[in-house]
This record gives sequence, C-alpha cells and structure tokens, in this order.
Amino acid sequence: MTRLPDYYAARDAEAGDAAGGPVLSVEFWPPKTEQGELNLFGEIERLRKLNPAFCSMTYGAGGSTRDKTVDLVCRIERDFGLDMMCHLTVVGQSRAEVRGVLDRLRANNVHNIIALGGDPPPGTEWAAHADGFSYAQELVIEARSGDDWFSVAVAGFPEVHPRATSRESDLRYLKAKVDAGASVVITQLFFDNADYYRFVEDARRIGIQVPIVPGMLPIRSSAQARRFTAMCGARIPARLDALLDTVGDDDAAAVRLGIDYATEQCEQLLRFGIPGFHFYSLNRADALLEIHRGLGL
Repeated sequence: MTRLPDYYAARDAEAGDAAGGPVLSVEFWPPKTEQGELNLFGEIERLRKLNPAFCSMTYGAGGSTRDKTVDLVCRIERDFGLDMMCHLTVVGQSRAEVRGVLDRLRANNVHNIIALGGDPPPGTEWAAHADGFSYAQELVIEARSGDDWFSVAVAGFPEVHPRATSRESDLRYLKAKVDAGASVVITQLFFDNADYYRFVEDARRIGIQVPIVPGMLPIRSSAQARRFTAMCGARIPARLDALLDTVGDDDAAAVRLGIDYATEQCEQLLRFGIPGFHFYSLNRADALLEIHRGLGL
C-alpha cells in the first residue's frame, strides 16, 4: 500500500515527469445490484492493464451507500490488488460513524481517503449531521490525528464550490483543508482547461503547494453531461454545448465525442504540466482505455 503523497513525490507538482508520465487514478461508484457489482469487477479487470496508481469509491448522496462503499473498497483492495481511496463525507454521518469507517479501513489495511462535504439526499438541503462534523476540514483533522496511518485528499473547485460565498472564501477554505493535513487536491470535473489553470494559479498564490490533480469526466450522453454540470456547479463551454447539440440523444455519438473531447483536454493539460489525472469512470473502462491509447501514455 502506498500513501497518496508518495504517488506524486517523484514529480514536481507543476512540471510532471516526462519519463514516468502523469499519475493515473480512477473513480468508481458502488453498484446497486449484484449484477452491477459483477459488471464493475469486469471493468476493473480491463482497467488494470492501465496500472492505475490508486482507485477511489464514492459515497451515495447523504452517505446512503456508506457500508457498501467500505465493503467494496476493502474487497477491491484485497481481491484485485489495487490501492484504494475511500470517500468519507460530512453529510449523513455522526462522528461515531465516521470513526467506525476509519476503524474498518484501518483493519483492512486501507490508508487513503478523500474527505468531502458530500451531497445531500435528493430534494433536500445540505445539512451536517446533528452529532457529526460540519466541515470536510474536520474530517481531515480526525483522519490525521493520532498517527500517520491515513493520508487524505480533498476536493478543489476550479469554478468555485456551489455553496461558497465567493471565490476567495472558497480558496481560503481549501487552504485550511490542506493546512489541516490534506496532501493532495483532486478537482471537480471541468470542461474548460482555462478554469483549471486559473484555479492552480490562485491556489499557488495563497500558498497551497500540494499536487492539484484535475478530475476528468469523459462524457457518455448529452443529458448526463448537462445534469452533472448542473449538480456540481460546473459549466459547459459554448463549443462543447454546440457539440452536444449535434449528437442529441445518440449516446454512441456522445461517447465518441466524450473520448475525443477528453483526449484533447488531457493533451493540453499534459503540456501545462499536471501531476496526474483522476478519471471519473462511471464504472466503464472503454473511454479510459481509448483516451490512454490516444495520449500515448
């Protein structure tokens, strides 16, 4: 098991490593059915050929999949030999439940987490648990307290967190999470690289020096892309918006568009000197395999 900072230690956070290439990581979500799990395991087998440095598993809205998430993290770590990073959220969990998750991860030799505010259940407003933490920063402190077992990633928002009062306050909060012990920032999805470049520049300006890893989403349908961006406060640039209009409800054409657009984004990001890519896979290997080939990694 490798801790998060070690994946990026061989490369400068701004310059990358031309010889070894960027660190590749992949995110999955917990399937709702047994067949969905079998499908996921099949996709993981396909993705193993890319030799990802680590993989992550999300929580459902409101922490609804907490037990399933932890079960899958531990199972994939054990059965597939992949280093796993477990999502850990503020919303929907008491302090005791957070500590219980950390204890289970430790017992199963999982060292990496990403500390997040989390999404509320559909149709509800975000609210911390009455007996829980209020901010992701507190999760970082909790995970990092006592010893050096856990390494912690946190989320960054190139286009500003939807609940932030301003860009500057959002950046200050990000710095507080890093100062609390987070060793990597993984960004929310974005479709305009200029937003990422500005975000990195602003973060460095206020003293955030840890790796800032772009979160990449290969589009699979026009409706999905519009829904995801609306949910997370990201935007669809005019050029991409026009391209989505051309594919309409043709999901096969949308997948092709997603591969081509993400490959173009990644090529530009590589020239910028990113430390790695974190792909939101949607539990599918096909797009990532083709993007990886297209980039010649």
